[in-house]
Amino acid sequence: MHKMYYKSLFIILLAGSHIVSSQNNTNSKSENSIIDKSVASLLDKMTLDEKIAELTQDAPTNERLGIPIMNYSECLHGLWLPGATVYPQAIALGGTWEPELIREMTTDIAKEARAANLTHCYSPNLDVISGDARYGRVEESYGEDPYLVTRMGVAFIEGLQGKGDEYLDENHILATAKHFVGYPENRRGINGGFSDMSERRLYEVFMPPFEAAVKEAKVGSIMPGHQDLNGIPMHMDGELLTGLLREQWGFDGFIVSDNNDVLRLNSMHYIAKNKTEAALLGLKAGVDMDLVIGKSPEYSSYINHVLLDTLTNNPSLVKYVDQSVSRILRAKYKLGLFENIGKTYPDSVVSKPESQALALKIAKKAITLLKNDGDLLPLDRKKIKSIAVIGPNAAEVRFPNGKYPQLGGYAGIPPYYISVLEGIQNKVGKNIKINYAEGAPLKSTSTEGFAEAIAAAKKSDVVILALGGSTETCGEGLDRDNIDLFGVQNELVEAIHKIGKPIVVVLINGRPLSINYIAENIPAILETWYLGMNSGEAIAETLFGDNNPGGKLTVSFPRSVGQIPVTYLERPDFVGSGKGQYKFSDKSPLFPFGFGLSYTRFEYSNLKLLNASIAIDGKTIVSVDIKNTGAVVGDEVVQMYVRDDFASVGRYNKMLKGFDRITLKPGETKTVSFELNSDNLSLYDKDMQKVVEPGDFTISVGSSSLEKDLKTIKLEVK
Repeated sequence: MHKMYYKSLFIILLAGSHIVSSQNNTNSKSENSIIDKSVASLLDKMTLDEKIAELTQDAPTNERLGIPIMNYSECLHGLWLPGATVYPQAIALGGTWEPELIREMTTDIAKEARAANLTHCYSPNLDVISGDARYGRVEESYGEDPYLVTRMGVAFIEGLQGKGDEYLDENHILATAKHFVGYPENRRGINGGFSDMSERRLYEVFMPPFEAAVKEAKVGSIMPGHQDLNGIPMHMDGELLTGLLREQWGFDGFIVSDNNDVLRLNSMHYIAKNKTEAALLGLKAGVDMDLVIGKSPEYSSYINHVLLDTLTNNPSLVKYVDQSVSRILRAKYKLGLFENIGKTYPDSVVSKPESQALALKIAKKAITLLKNDGDLLPLDRKKIKSIAVIGPNAAEVRFPNGKYPQLGGYAGIPPYYISVLEGIQNKVGKNIKINYAEGAPLKSTSTEGFAEAIAAAKKSDVVILALGGSTETCGEGLDRDNIDLFGVQNELVEAIHKIGKPIVVVLINGRPLSINYIAENIPAILETWYLGMNSGEAIAETLFGDNNPGGKLTVSFPRSVGQIPVTYLERPDFVGSGKGQYKFSDKSPLFPFGFGLSYTRFEYSNLKLLNASIAIDGKTIVSVDIKNTGAVVGDEVVQMYVRDDFASVGRYNKMLKGFDRITLKPGETKTVSFELNSDNLSLYDKDMQKVVEPGDFTISVGSSSLEKDLKTIKLEVK
């Protein structure tokens, strides 16, 4: 049907019209050619004022020429709007290790967006966290590994934008991959801090998610980071924004600035002497759209009173404006916006029951069991008469503006939120008495409420301690110089522990925390991150065994701030007397990347290669058997790591190159297989060429990044 439509449209275009539809767009060359002609025709009719007006986010409708508005939102884990479905935060999404769930989520987010006349989203965050938990935006990433972030990011983009005939159709919207590139890599854990790193680290760790977003997922928009990279602010780095993204990778979308960042070429980086210089540097580098939330003229650079006189006096510069306007118009055509001018939309976003059910499903998949001494969990409702629910994150907290701080950054306002306390109350009903006490507010330094909490614990059979952080202690602009529990939370744990009752700590937080006392003294720990609108229900189902936790950590937990950075991506250490260890403390993470327990047990066996020797351009399969040796159904995340044993350049001890989340019944065995090929066996050589080198490779497969949790086998490449 779309082919007949475009054939008719082409005839209309020959007659001089610029109207075009992108319904059921297949991105074929002929359809792109039609769009290009439509854009060129429209551009010829635009005045310079009208062109400049197109260079800002949600540029208003051009009534004279019929150019539609392209409305935007954030959608990191749901639309950043009242009434939207709020899913688990990105760090929790990563913890599911299940890209298909992310694809389902963003497919639903796109539908909510279209219903509200939103067609451009500033997500996903493809930053690879570099092991620094001081950084407040850890929660916005999928984790510390480039392969994991890549797979989650591609799924996010494909769900939001659609694929094939569904690409950017009426049920999908534009995604924005951010923050290009190397954004979290700074020495102080500060948001927007400058990044200095080798070309090798940039390409090995930070580039892969963006390259896949462009080449594989066909992302429609990219946002540079606030920072400078090796001395060049990202918003004026033409070598990366044009040379790499467009000329080498083939990116054909548009680049939108991060908030106020074109101006910051003047006001933060002190390179441009004024706004006009800043605007020209951005346009020449390839930044097409100036994002200034609120559109304050004070922070805007791509506006008439900054650009018009300069462009009028120097017409040779107009080509940069034409280039950017063309890219923005092309996106509007692909989204089918020209045919929907004047269409009315509902005043509010409506979260549907099926989306809420998906949010709950993802929340349950994201929960990670960090400790379970004596199999304290799951709790047996038949043996418990009373439960103490204690802690600053136990009950619902809501700000005057309606937002819930336990949802994490960039969260909308859902139609409801279920707290830990409410979730447990709903689960046990009147059969078990609930004794609730806050203990202390999250940011409090007072122990005044401890007495009530201690009293609640003393008259209960078991204690649930809900601790961690919130949008008041973690998130964008909330970087910290220590990573201990905020306020008096640790003192609260110590006070309750002295009572001698069984305790379960439920962490609700956005960054890894140095919870040494808890790890040493509390028998059961659940890491839940921010689980979205159904948090309490997912946590209650897990506490009582209706959900068997199968999530795994995607960031390593440091023992102290002095360990930072902590990540499994390590190079070989000094092998002399120091042996690569701290003198008086343990160098290993408190909890490592890929770690997570279950209410059942899994046994790995029969690790083998289909071919133990392959050519440098060859392929083979590594497989392993996993058996559920416990008594309940459970999920296991099987992880495959690769190391080039003796390479021409330094290598990480191992790098994740495959993973698969499987469900096993008691006694059931499944075989999991991963392909080994020139992509996941390659490295960047001393000339920064991506090659596969002959030699031996160690292939490790298991349940976490810890050596004790992995089985290994050797592959020869010749």
